Amino acid sequence: MNEDKIPKKVIAAIVATGIMSFCGVIVETSMNIAFPTLMRQFNISTNTVQWMTSMYLLVISIVVPLSAALKSNFKIKKLFLVANILFLVGLIIDAVAPAFGFLLVGRAIQGIGTGIALPLMFNIILEQVPQKKIGTMMGVGNMITGIAPALGPTFGGIVIASLGWRWVFYFLIPLILISLFLGIWGIEQKSAIKKVKIDLLSVLFIAVFFIGMIYGFSNLSSGSLLSFKVGGSIILALIALVLLIWRSNHLTTPILNLKLFKSARFSAHILGFFMIQLISLGNAFLLPNYIQLVNGNSALAAGLIVLPAGAAGAIMGPIGGRLLDQHGARKPILSGVFLILIELLLFSILSLHLNNTMILFIYIIYMAGMGMIMGDVMTDTLAGLDPEKTTQGNAILNTVQQFAGAVGTSITSAIVALSQSQLHSKVGYPTAIGTQHAFIFLFVLAIIILVLFFKYIGNKKD
Repeated sequence: MNEDKIPKKVIAAIVATGIMSFCGVIVETSMNIAFPTLMRQFNISTNTVQWMTSMYLLVISIVVPLSAALKSNFKIKKLFLVANILFLVGLIIDAVAPAFGFLLVGRAIQGIGTGIALPLMFNIILEQVPQKKIGTMMGVGNMITGIAPALGPTFGGIVIASLGWRWVFYFLIPLILISLFLGIWGIEQKSAIKKVKIDLLSVLFIAVFFIGMIYGFSNLSSGSLLSFKVGGSIILALIALVLLIWRSNHLTTPILNLKLFKSARFSAHILGFFMIQLISLGNAFLLPNYIQLVNGNSALAAGLIVLPAGAAGAIMGPIGGRLLDQHGARKPILSGVFLILIELLLFSILSLHLNNTMILFIYIIYMAGMGMIMGDVMTDTLAGLDPEKTTQGNAILNTVQQFAGAVGTSITSAIVALSQSQLHSKVGYPTAIGTQHAFIFLFVLAIIILVLFFKYIGNKKD
């Protein structure tokens, strides 16, 4: 028997958990296309409509830190079933939502389901895939979710233009049912159940931190930095973070093992990963809205324009993973970061005069780099940890990924909304200038990523 062969049930388990993540991302990117439509239908602002994304990512950010404790306390299949059913309920609520508030409730329920399921996919890969194939399968896992940004805008544009935005949710129900049946057949328990007490005070501190940060950043364009809803919320969040660190250091089995951050290598990887995800969700927000609000195109056109880039990102996921398995992490990751820098530099310079053809080709550069490095960065981060700490490391990575997405959407939408507010218009030049400012901000983050990764990627020691 070939020890490097991946069992069919393991593949089915990875696909089952991956489909849930896929559905979460495809709803997110599909509804980004629908933002202008929702703004008109519910009479809400840019700053408000972005909570469709931020609410979902915020809930995931709160749930994912519990993943290590949940995995210890419950069988993987039981967790998956709960997650799947919750996501299904959230889809149904959103499909029939009579008001914007109901949409947020549905997204929050979906966030709970995805927050439980997302770490399961990577835990299954780390536990049940042969060592020589881990990099490749991490790439495949990211490809499953990476296909969603490729298809989401186009899928959303076609559905919204022909049937209306509610059908985005209806069409995903069969996919979730396929995921359910695959998971029931394929998910197997390999690790022992070890009951761990979940510290509710830590959960409270995590919730206050994420809510305060997201609420504060989302109000940057509509409130003073010194107001409670901006500066006050962020300060409250930072206080909660300090209390979380203090609490975690006094627990034998903390929800998140924050002592991992004592490693400079781990901290650098996590910070770089955070900024990569922030940039990714920033792009996903900025470009569809630019195509519609500045260039005056439809949601369908916006989806078709960003489709090739998303496809490039999905294709590069497994390729990046295979390069890591064969040559190590350093070359593919640094190459991917250079591609990201090129895209952000071009968009920073050209944002006032972008046509759709330019957006299409420049975004391909970005997504090729992004797709190549996401799985590799996660793999290299965990490679520096002792085996018994990888579940905690995976929980931190997934928490950071979702939180960064929420922050990325909040900050970029706030930058655009600020320009729209100052120039008293939500279309044309005000959106273009706000988009340029947002891309300059993202470009600075990419430079920081390059510096961090140049020093620490592929280095097994601090």
